[in-house]
Amino acid sequence: MKRKSVLLIVAVLLIAMFTLAGCSPKDDGLLDRYTIPQIDLDATAMPADIANEYKEMYGYDVVDDSIDYLAHPDAVQLDDGRMVIYYSKGHGRGAIGGKVSSDGKTWEEIKGLPISWQNSMETPTVYKLQMNRGTTNEKSRYILISGCPTWGGKYKGNGFNVSLSDDGISGWTEFQNFYGLDVNGKKGDNFVAPIVAMASLTQLKDENGNWTNSWMGFFHDDNAYNYKSILTFDDYGYMKWSAPEKYFAKYRKIEKKAFMCEVEVVRSEAGEGNELMLLARSNGANRNKEMNSLMSISTDEGKTWSEPKQLPAAVNGERHKAEWIKDNNGNNRLFITFRSISKDSKNFKAVDETVGSGNGKWYSEGWVAWVGTFDDLKTGNEGQYRIKLAHTYLPEQTKSVLAANGDCGYSGNVVFDGGYKIMTSTYGMFPQSRDKTIIASKVIDIKLIDQLVAQMKK
Repeated sequence: MKRKSVLLIVAVLLIAMFTLAGCSPKDDGLLDRYTIPQIDLDATAMPADIANEYKEMYGYDVVDDSIDYLAHPDAVQLDDGRMVIYYSKGHGRGAIGGKVSSDGKTWEEIKGLPISWQNSMETPTVYKLQMNRGTTNEKSRYILISGCPTWGGKYKGNGFNVSLSDDGISGWTEFQNFYGLDVNGKKGDNFVAPIVAMASLTQLKDENGNWTNSWMGFFHDDNAYNYKSILTFDDYGYMKWSAPEKYFAKYRKIEKKAFMCEVEVVRSEAGEGNELMLLARSNGANRNKEMNSLMSISTDEGKTWSEPKQLPAAVNGERHKAEWIKDNNGNNRLFITFRSISKDSKNFKAVDETVGSGNGKWYSEGWVAWVGTFDDLKTGNEGQYRIKLAHTYLPEQTKSVLAANGDCGYSGNVVFDGGYKIMTSTYGMFPQSRDKTIIASKVIDIKLIDQLVAQMKK
C-alpha cells in the first residue's frame, strides 16, 4: 500500500510538471534544436556560383536610416497595391515615421502625419479593416494603434491610442485614447498600461460563420497578463473598444512562468477558417526564456483557448508575424517571421552572444522566417524550412554567422503576386550602417526559395 501511494504521488508530480511546462511528455529533443533546413539570405552568404535569378534575394534594402536608432516596423498593403511601413523613431517610444513603396524595395517618406504621433509611447501596429466583408458594400479602413505602457515604472501608463484612415496613407486622425488616465490624471475605469497594442487584430465571425464588423485585439502588460479588447463601430462610424479582459486567466501559471506576451493570431484555411491559433513569445523570468514560444487553439472566436503547448525550436522566438502564402501546387501554407531564439547548448561555445544578453542560456539567430503548415504548428511538427532573411550584426562581426544581434525583428510583412512574393521588413544593425539601427526591407520569391532549399537537400 505504501509503495502504491509513493507511485501515485510520483505520477501526480509528473503530470503537474508537464502541465506547468505546457509541453507534451513525448518531447523528442526538438524543443532545443531544429533539424529542418535553414537557408541564409545575407549578402555575405551568397554562393559565388549562384544563378542570377536568385541574386536579388540576398542582402536587404534600406527603408530609413536617417537617424541613429529606428525600430519596430509594421506594414500593410493598400487597396491600390502599394505598401506602407510605419515604425518608431526610438526603441518602442518615439515619433512615428512612415514610408510608402510600390515594389517593396524603394521607399518614399509619408508626409503630413498626425501631430499626436510625435509623442507615441510604444511600438506602432497597423492593420487593414475589411468593413462589411463578403458583401457588395465591402470597403477598407486602416487603423494604427500605439500603447502607453509604464516602461518599467517610469510612467503611469495611459491605455492605448488609436488613429484611423480611409486610405492608409493620408487623412490619419489624431490619436484617440482608450482606457487610460482621466482628465485629472487618475486611472479611469478598466485602466490598462498595454505593451505592443495591438500585437494582433483579428476579424471575428458570428455564430453562423459570417464576417462581422468586429475585431479582437491582443496586448499584454508589465505583469504578463494578456488582454483582449473587441473593436466595433457605432452607427455614426465611431470606434468602440470593449473593456479589456484577461483572456488567458485559466492558464495563469503557464502565462506567468513563460511571461507570455506579444501574441500573434492566425486564422485557419488561409484566413477563412473557423479555428484561431495564437503564437506567443515566452520571455521568462529575468529574460531567461526557459520555455519555448507557446501555441494555443480557439474554436469559438477567441472566447476560450486550449491549454498552451510549447512550439518546436524551429519556430521558437519573439514577435511572430504570420502570413498565408502558396506552395508550387497552389496549396496554402504559412510564412512566419520572428526574432529567432536558440537554446541549442551544443552551439554555446561557438557563439559570443550567450555571454551577453543570453546569459549563457540562449542566443539569437536574428531575423528569421519559418515556412510550414497550420497543421505543423498544431501538431508540433518542425515545418518545411527556415530562412535567415539577413544577418543583423553584433560588434566586430564581418559576415553572417550563427549568433546575430537580437535587437531586430517585429517585422511588417506583405504578401503579393498571388501569394508567391513577400515583402518583409525589420529593424537592426547592418553592414552599410554599422553605427545605426535602421529600418530595412527585402522582397523574396517563395518559388525561388523552394528551389534553393531543394538544392540544399540533394
